[in-house]
Amino acid sequence: MQATQFEFRFRLWIGFAIYFIGFWAPWLRYTGGIFPASSTWLELSGELSRLLPLETATVVVTIVAIVLAAAGTIFRIWGTAYLGSTVVHSSGLHADGVVAAGPYRYLRNPLYFGSYLFALAMAVLMPPSGAVFMVLALAVQHMRLIFREERFLESQQGAAYLAYKSRVPRLVPSLVARVPGSSAKPHWMQAAMAESFQLTMTGCFAVLAWRYNAQLLIQALLVCFGISLVVRAIVVKPA
Repeated sequence: MQATQFEFRFRLWIGFAIYFIGFWAPWLRYTGGIFPASSTWLELSGELSRLLPLETATVVVTIVAIVLAAAGTIFRIWGTAYLGSTVVHSSGLHADGVVAAGPYRYLRNPLYFGSYLFALAMAVLMPPSGAVFMVLALAVQHMRLIFREERFLESQQGAAYLAYKSRVPRLVPSLVARVPGSSAKPHWMQAAMAESFQLTMTGCFAVLAWRYNAQLLIQALLVCFGISLVVRAIVVKPA
């Protein structure tokens, strides 16, 4: 079930394609209206309005989405700061040593965890069926990538990684550090630049969400993604 070399090398663009299909939801064009074409944001607010006034329900869904985006961004930047932006965005696998610092003391895959939280926030902008597709497809992609990385680290680091793996959870963060901290130092500015997509989009979401305009936020997402590609090309050195 592990990802192929092609999947790992082009993981960014495969993830982008999953997002694109989620937003486009091409099956809506051919189902004759079987699936609702409204946004997940609206649908969730409508469901929650059975318990709360609609205005309050909409605010609750919006706040949850912003919190998810912010939490996902924090984990992405935190993980990149300790692992290094060059390694995080490399097209190849690296096994220089077991990183037991920062978020890696609480879970083994803070970057995938952060990406998934962020994706859950972006899902509210998609049609409901598109959101379901994206959430499931990303889960499959992430697990395939994780299995490939784990197999590689086991083969390269042997007992050291197996000991780390046995103590630190894969995806659900522990409330307490599971291993002693290493001497690794974080590089916060470089990490923030390397994760500029999540950082800028979370800012846009927090500011623009209160206009309750999904199309406006989708446009902001595309702009933020384009900017992040430029910033990443400048900041992240090829490995």
